[in-house]
Amino acid sequence: MKNLLKTLGPGILFASTAIGVSHLVQSTQAGASFGFTILWAVILANLFKYPFFEYGARYANATGESIIAGYNRLGKPAVWIFFFITLVSMFLVSAVVANVTAAFMQNLFGFESALGTVILIFLVCIIILISNNFKLLDGLIKVIGIVLLLSTILAFILVIIKGPQGNLSLWDFDAVDEVKYFAFLIPFMGWMPTALDLSAWSSLWTIERIEQTGYHPTLKETKFDFNLGYILSALLAICFVTLGALIMFGTSFEFSENGVVFSGEIVSLYTDTFGPWSNLVISASAFSIMFGTCVAVFDGYSRAMSATSRILFEKKLRTTSKTKLYRSMLLLISVGSFLLIYVFQGDPKGFKKLIIMATSISFVFAPLIALFNLLLVREKYVGAAYVPNKLMRILSYFGIVFLSVFTLLYLFQSYIMG
Repeated sequence: MKNLLKTLGPGILFASTAIGVSHLVQSTQAGASFGFTILWAVILANLFKYPFFEYGARYANATGESIIAGYNRLGKPAVWIFFFITLVSMFLVSAVVANVTAAFMQNLFGFESALGTVILIFLVCIIILISNNFKLLDGLIKVIGIVLLLSTILAFILVIIKGPQGNLSLWDFDAVDEVKYFAFLIPFMGWMPTALDLSAWSSLWTIERIEQTGYHPTLKETKFDFNLGYILSALLAICFVTLGALIMFGTSFEFSENGVVFSGEIVSLYTDTFGPWSNLVISASAFSIMFGTCVAVFDGYSRAMSATSRILFEKKLRTTSKTKLYRSMLLLISVGSFLLIYVFQGDPKGFKKLIIMATSISFVFAPLIALFNLLLVREKYVGAAYVPNKLMRILSYFGIVFLSVFTLLYLFQSYIMG
């Protein structure tokens, strides 16, 4: 048990990263708009992406290095591909998460200036992360995770007892708009439970946890930590879909495309269940969830870009310390993300556009990342004791097919069908 407690952390960080936008925002909206007809997508996305996320933690445990270093073993082109994916997505994803966090903060504290709130969020994240202190990040996320878990489970139970509020069958495909359904589906699956390129973060956090505690866990312990976070993330996704479906599906309610109004509507979903007395508590919990995600996302991208840049630009960065490079990437991501938010702030639908762009890009590149991760857990790279069993390998093959088919459908729908 003592060794297991030393291992726990990276899995909870992963869950916190996933639970923000894809769960609190997208899963709730999915249930409200499409009822339980969207549940198959939640289940299949979590199932078929699972091996590739797990391989990030498995590879780090087996080799003592991040899976990004593993991409270098596959050849420099693999590292360049990951670098490009990260470079394109990090500003979009960070901007979306920061924008949503700021909206919940405005709803909680009544701030009027959207940009001012965004700047405050960025400053607080930078102050927390600038020291590159993994222990601080780990402790913060664990506290937020407990609050999230308890509040969501309680809300889920109360909603089940209360029953559906709409007048439509929750499983009736005829009751949903097919055009809106398929337009929502691909971006939704792109971030369910989160973007697949974030599997590298699991390996980075696993390495950091080992360095922090001085204890190298067994593969079984590392898998337990990862599986705990992943399973909780998957179950909470179903909880959020259920909340949206039971309270809003089949009613005349539609979510606003304005970020601040939308955050208030999410909070109202809970307070309608608990009662008006809970408004402040739920507002604080929702903001905490998003803030934890925001901090984890900024940290994950900073670590990923630092690790990738050190491989690709080894000669130029040879004398640059790990902390200095991390801080540079943190500031780069912060400035780039803020500029993106600034550009979209005048667009009434900017909030929604950012989410669609970020999630769609994540899905398009998913099959490639999945293939890289599968290749790296072969015996030649991790040793015979760390090779996934036959069931995991079969699930991986089905997963790559699943991701590839939906990527082709998305490209066909977007660029051929217009």
